[in-house]
Amino acid sequence: MAEQKAPRVKLPPVEQIGIVVEDMDKAIEYYSSVFGWGPFEVRDFGSIPYTYRGQVSSAHLKLAFAKSGSLEIELIQVLEGETPHTEFLKRRGEGIQHLRFHVDDLDGMLAELAKDGIRPVWGHKFPQLGISFAYLDSDQIGGVMFELIEDKNRQGG
Repeated sequence: MAEQKAPRVKLPPVEQIGIVVEDMDKAIEYYSSVFGWGPFEVRDFGSIPYTYRGQVSSAHLKLAFAKSGSLEIELIQVLEGETPHTEFLKRRGEGIQHLRFHVDDLDGMLAELAKDGIRPVWGHKFPQLGISFAYLDSDQIGGVMFELIEDKNRQGG
């Protein structure tokens, strides 16, 4: 067995699983009735600007959130625009698309990951809300993107 080297970046525990869906109502019904997840809080995010693969664009998303213990489940339906979620749907269909981790210094973490060639493909900063996020091009091995989020309003962060 190969010797494992110390990681350049140590991530905290996973706090969210993001699942891309084609039909939000159908997905909520399925996950609620089969697995008991919920209740889901559904939010419609109109056309919001993001940086996607180096270009400023916008997307219209419908998101639903529920808890499974301390883990947040996020269902994502893209209503309009191109995002990592639409790429995922085209390549693989519905399913787990990302794992989210809370970080205290998003820019510092992105600089460290860039040393290993891992770069953000989608993200945005909301200074008025104190929130920034980035999806990382980390799905080439293992098939799951990582989302890093920095929330200045979060206790302890």
